[in-house]
Amino acid sequence: MDTLKTIINEHIEWKNQIIKLAKADIIKTYSGAALGWVWALVRPTILIFVFWFAFTYGIRSGGGVEGYPFALWMIPGFMAWFFMNDMLTQGASAMRKYRYLITKMKFPVSTIPTFVGLSKLFVHLCLMVIVALIFIVTRHFPDVYWIQLLFYILIMFLFFTAWALFASLLGAMSNDFINLVKSITTAIFWLSGIMWDVNTIEIPWLQKVLYFNPVTYIATGYRNCFIYKVWFWEEPLQLFIFIGLLIVMFLLALWSYKKLIKEIPDVL
Repeated sequence: MDTLKTIINEHIEWKNQIIKLAKADIIKTYSGAALGWVWALVRPTILIFVFWFAFTYGIRSGGGVEGYPFALWMIPGFMAWFFMNDMLTQGASAMRKYRYLITKMKFPVSTIPTFVGLSKLFVHLCLMVIVALIFIVTRHFPDVYWIQLLFYILIMFLFFTAWALFASLLGAMSNDFINLVKSITTAIFWLSGIMWDVNTIEIPWLQKVLYFNPVTYIATGYRNCFIYKVWFWEEPLQLFIFIGLLIVMFLLALWSYKKLIKEIPDVL
């Protein structure tokens, strides 16, 4: 509890600096480019167009899910993946990226993953505006289910910010951990239902195992808003499992912070 209080107090005391550093993180990531942070939107947009063309006119031409073209079904989960992927990899290396804040000044270490997460969240929100426009242009207009997108964005941010605190502390101690995370990210992508519908799995126990994958839950949740038209409380088992995973991730983040915080400055 003392560790939790410390982290909360640091976030409250440094809230203005966290917002400023989140903006600076976006600028730093795309510094040297003429378009700046706009490149954060250009790359996903181009990938979405490529996948739309491939699945509309090539690989799955004519196929669909729940009456939606496959490419349109894919987009919400794919956009969620961009945020999750950035937090998995860049979140794990956040402490090393901002080591100067730890070694050269008195800065609350626990806030580093938070402002990195906020910078990714800002880009994600801009991308979701593009997703909404795509659905509107294709004559799939907003409805009441879109409101719960705010819920999925919130729990996604909380989970992966807790992950970033846990992983960045371990990553600061060992670069091997960062390399491990990067090496398994592709596997997570293909095993998490980003490009395929987990509801089509006919093996009951395997489908239940996927409930324990937070990436699967978030991607499916985004599609519940745009495609399946299902409220998050209508799937209580998946919701309770995710909440349990969220609590475990917060506990791991608190544990790693308590154990490693004193050693991080010397290691970096």
